[in-house]
Amino acid sequence: MGRLFVINLEGKIYSCKHCQTQLALYDDILSKSFHCRHGKAYLFRKVVNVSVGEKEDRMMITGMHTVADIFCVGCGSIVGWTYEAAHEKSQKYKEGKFVLERFKVSGPDGSNYWPSREAHISGSDADDA
Repeated sequence: MGRLFVINLEGKIYSCKHCQTQLALYDDILSKSFHCRHGKAYLFRKVVNVSVGEKEDRMMITGMHTVADIFCVGCGSIVGWTYEAAHEKSQKYKEGKFVLERFKVSGPDGSNYWPSREAHISGSDADDA
C-alpha cells in the first residue's frame, strides 16, 4: 500500500466517529432527510478521505440503484455509500452523490448520533425494500 494522503478541511466538519478522519463539510449537505438501518443519514455533494467499494445493484425504498459502499481511509470503517446510477428517472439527482450514515460519523460539534430502537424498522432509502 502506498503512502496515505489525507485532505484537511476547514469549517464545520463531519468526521469518522472511530478515528476522527475528516470526511465532509456541513456546507456540502444536500439533504438531511435520508435514512438507513441505523437511523438518520445525510446526502452530500462531495466527501473526502474515503475509498469506494465494489458497485452493486440494491433495491431501496426509492427504487433500484447502483451503489458502492464508502470506507474511511483512516480506519477502514464503512461510513456510507455513493450512488453510481439511479434506475428511476426521478432519482437521477442522486448520481455521483454520497450518503454518510449519521450513526457512523461525528458532527461538526463533536456530537454522535445514537439511533433509536425503531430506526431499523422504519422505511429508508438504504434498507432493502
